[in-house]
Amino acid sequence: MIISSRKIRFLFMSVIKTEIYGNSYIGIYGFATDSFCFFGKGVPQKKAEKIAKALDTKKLDLTIDSSQLVGIYVVANSKGILLPKIIDERELDELKRKINGIEIGVFDTDLNAIRNNILVNDKIAIVNPHYNKKEEKFIQDVLDVEVVKSSIGGFSTVGANNIITNKGIVFNNRISEEEKKRIEEIVGFKGEQTTANLGSLNIGLSSIANSKGLAIGELTTGYELARIASSLDL
Repeated sequence: MIISSRKIRFLFMSVIKTEIYGNSYIGIYGFATDSFCFFGKGVPQKKAEKIAKALDTKKLDLTIDSSQLVGIYVVANSKGILLPKIIDERELDELKRKINGIEIGVFDTDLNAIRNNILVNDKIAIVNPHYNKKEEKFIQDVLDVEVVKSSIGGFSTVGANNIITNKGIVFNNRISEEEKKRIEEIVGFKGEQTTANLGSLNIGLSSIANSKGLAIGELTTGYELARIASSLDL
């Protein structure tokens, strides 16, 4: 069955299709928890506000080493936020003034694109298997979650190629059925496998999502969007 984008808007009122700077990989510019939507400074304010509204969160602007690509560098849940070591003191101090009540950790790792390498919600983090024991412990301490080292569908970049919230998980289309069942047992709920942005396996980088809403790249088809929104229980 083909589902049009127009019909999707009626089915899932908390779901929007959009782009940033004409780029459908909107996840490179932002990242969301159930409380905050983090955007790179300079992202058009109306666009950022539209996404934050769909996700029912507070909008928060920051940069990482003067870069707007916070959706690659930052990962967070309701308990903590991990920042790469390339963040400068001015940026870190500004973030500390804006955010209270959660742990802030500057992660000393060579895998600086933290969001690409960590798939996390409030209970569990599935992380790039190339992280060492010390790095694994740091992730666990800052985000206060169980940490599981695993690739998904052949990708070590589990955050770039998959989506997780506190309500659901979406897998990239290369995952095997056996692997899918294993990850579902780990996270505690079932998910669908799909693509985004007209066949892209980078579904994490195509989206900004939390348990209340979803923003997805403009090129995403109605079929792809329906599978993602349904799997996230929206």
